Amino acid sequence: MTVRTRFAPSPTGLLHIGNARAALFNFLYARHHGGQFLLRIEDTDRERSTQKAVDVIFDGLKWMGITADAEPVFQSTRVERHKEVALQLLEAGKAYKCFCTPEELKQMREQAMAEGRPPRYNGMWRDRDPSEAPPGAPYAVRIKADHEGETVIEDLVQGEVRVANAELDDMIILRSDGTPTYQHAVVVDDHDMDITHVIRGDDHLTNTFRQLMIYRAMGWDQPRFAHLPLIHGPDGAKLSKRHGAQSVVEFRDEGYLPEALCNYLLRLGWGHGDAEILSRDEQIRLFDLDGVGRSPSRMDYTKLTHVNAVYLREADDERLTNDVMERLTGREGVDTGPVTRERVLKLMPGLKERARTLVELADNAAFLGRQVPLTFDAKAQKHLTPEARAMLGELARALAVVEPFEAEQIDAALRLFAETYGHKLGQVAQPLRAALTGTTTSPGIDATVAALGRDEVLARIGAVQNG
Repeated sequence: MTVRTRFAPSPTGLLHIGNARAALFNFLYARHHGGQFLLRIEDTDRERSTQKAVDVIFDGLKWMGITADAEPVFQSTRVERHKEVALQLLEAGKAYKCFCTPEELKQMREQAMAEGRPPRYNGMWRDRDPSEAPPGAPYAVRIKADHEGETVIEDLVQGEVRVANAELDDMIILRSDGTPTYQHAVVVDDHDMDITHVIRGDDHLTNTFRQLMIYRAMGWDQPRFAHLPLIHGPDGAKLSKRHGAQSVVEFRDEGYLPEALCNYLLRLGWGHGDAEILSRDEQIRLFDLDGVGRSPSRMDYTKLTHVNAVYLREADDERLTNDVMERLTGREGVDTGPVTRERVLKLMPGLKERARTLVELADNAAFLGRQVPLTFDAKAQKHLTPEARAMLGELARALAVVEPFEAEQIDAALRLFAETYGHKLGQVAQPLRAALTGTTTSPGIDATVAALGRDEVLARIGAVQNG
């Protein structure tokens, strides 16, 4: 058997982090077992489904490095197939026409609730002859649920789960307007796509019991099911805006690397010994469903940021520079031309050691593209005393003759200058850092000076002296 998994989002909003984790788990499970990972867009809700949301899903998956093994299937293109199966069930006597009016259904629900019963359909038309309905009356098609015994799922995450069949009603599979319901369309699509494993959130567990009715009525092989615990906020409540980012787009905009987010999501509810940082190849080699826990996971943004910092330090400098330049584009007072890009690239080894996100990285690199005179924060101003400004004038003359103008030679020049004038190195480095960056933080002062270049360094020192 070839393992075939699928990710089947509805394009009615952003790619939520819980859905992204489900996509990742489906992808890794298929890759681990040498199978195939497929993508289906469940866009039958035409009023709420938008092309923008479809693009968000595609872009998010691409950003995360999750690639399908075939072109995506759009559920809306398969409506006729869904109808065909519903009519087969109708003809086989395993489904029936329900002529209930909206008013009758409302009264049915209200009566059940008044009697303390779940508001389920009472089977009014289950055993009636359709000829009893008014001529031309609209009807829905309902599947005949088995009301005896129980349904058992051997879930690959949750273990054995049982539901008494008496709790399942005769659900609609084809609406009165001829459109298939979600519960029905999902089953037909999973069958036709030869899906062997359905891996999704445990909020779908109830749906699974209902969908199994269709598999059995059609005599189809059932896939194996794995229902993943949901992701909650740090406080254990449902993940919401008050907790922080919730969608893949938000995490990307906030400066997280895709490999860091994937690594974090993998470890959120799945474990393999003490392994924390895993490459994609290692993830594929190690991932299986027996490592998934049954309890809900709690989103830990601090932990995610730590993981992101680890990946930042290992990331390619060219790649990070490209991202920084994109984030700096349009920022007031920052030039993003080739000269700035060259400076950022040169200083990137030091910059990425001090940043936790790409946003921080861009903020820390912004000084490399600013024009004189710089704006100084309060801490920098404290270092630029009249005495410090005078010292910087002497230091400028020393730096003007450094050859070559590289970090090693600059470091030697700064140490010699400090020794000659009886200063500690920090008493020289901090005023110089303030003058060059407008702040009191940056990578090593020697690397910072080298990245800016001799002419820019002398110009910035000169602007401080003239300010």
